[in-house]
Amino acid sequence: MYLDHLQLTDYRNYGHLTVDFSPGVNVMLGENAQGKTNLLEAIYVLALTKSHRTHNEKDFIRWQTDFAKITGLVQKSSGKVPLELVISKKGKTVKVNHLKQAKLSQYIGQLNVILFAPEDLSLVKGAPAVRRRFIDMEFGQMSPSYLYNSSEYKKALRQRNQYLKQLKYKQATDRLYLEVLSDQLAEYGSAIIKQRLDFLTKLEGWAQVLHHDISKGREQLTFEYVSQLKGDTTLQQALHADVEHEIEQGTTLIGPHRDDVRFLVNGKNVQTFGSQGQQRTTALSVKLAEIDLMKEQTGEYPVLLLDDVLSELDDTRQTHLLKAIQHKVQTFLTTTSLSGVAETMIEAPRVFQITHGELQQTTD
Repeated sequence: MYLDHLQLTDYRNYGHLTVDFSPGVNVMLGENAQGKTNLLEAIYVLALTKSHRTHNEKDFIRWQTDFAKITGLVQKSSGKVPLELVISKKGKTVKVNHLKQAKLSQYIGQLNVILFAPEDLSLVKGAPAVRRRFIDMEFGQMSPSYLYNSSEYKKALRQRNQYLKQLKYKQATDRLYLEVLSDQLAEYGSAIIKQRLDFLTKLEGWAQVLHHDISKGREQLTFEYVSQLKGDTTLQQALHADVEHEIEQGTTLIGPHRDDVRFLVNGKNVQTFGSQGQQRTTALSVKLAEIDLMKEQTGEYPVLLLDDVLSELDDTRQTHLLKAIQHKVQTFLTTTSLSGVAETMIEAPRVFQITHGELQQTTD
């Protein structure tokens, strides 16, 4: 899978942009605040209909315009697939093969992307919410059923939390309705946990090989899914058992929205006891493992977006990163300098110079 063509209309600092990409390595070269990250973000948004940088979708729309439009042509093994995303102040509309899709879940997965940015190094040492978001974004691309369960769980969670607050402040008294909401939440939540465990087991297998190579055989990486469920207790049982405490707090205290993933290097929690180098190696191994897992799950390699990440990695980790992607995935890489990039690539990249939202191809 690769993105053959991209067109932007009134997206961030791009008025109008039309560009054809190489199926190999594409380098976005330019100073800071010129639009390099905006271009990578546009590809990410085209794939997932949301950004990794902001929750405010109005930020996508260029100043003093009414909407932003992103269109792309995705080349798959089965043929070319045109995609279109329009973001207005009223919401989003999406098209696949020029046909409007009623649900975003029918659209997501047409273009699979993996983003690796400096902030992704916080995947290991950051808060649990960072890892949950990572799981949901990546697994959602690979599995329509996971995306569906995740969406329905969030809806059910909002309903249950609202009703718990009503019970807390004596605005409602119907405990039977709470049981219905709990059972609904447990159904989707149990499915999510099961799917997460399955995906994480597979991701761990790919990441272990990479981590072993990067650490020159000195380290073994393992994953541990951290849930508040104890023993054989089901989510349904736990939700019913803790109901008085949840009413008192006015919120749902147990479920996959509170779970976490722990990364262990040689049996020790790398988040707590690992060096910065071990944390970075772990993050790199996990992100690169996604490439092979996505190919395994979907039959297509994803598109890789590297946003100024080479500057954050030492020579050894850079070498493993570039070795992992060479001749395998279409890659978009942003940088302020070509120094070291052309030399480390096996084949010369296609280079684009970006200045004030204007893009010019300099090499092929």
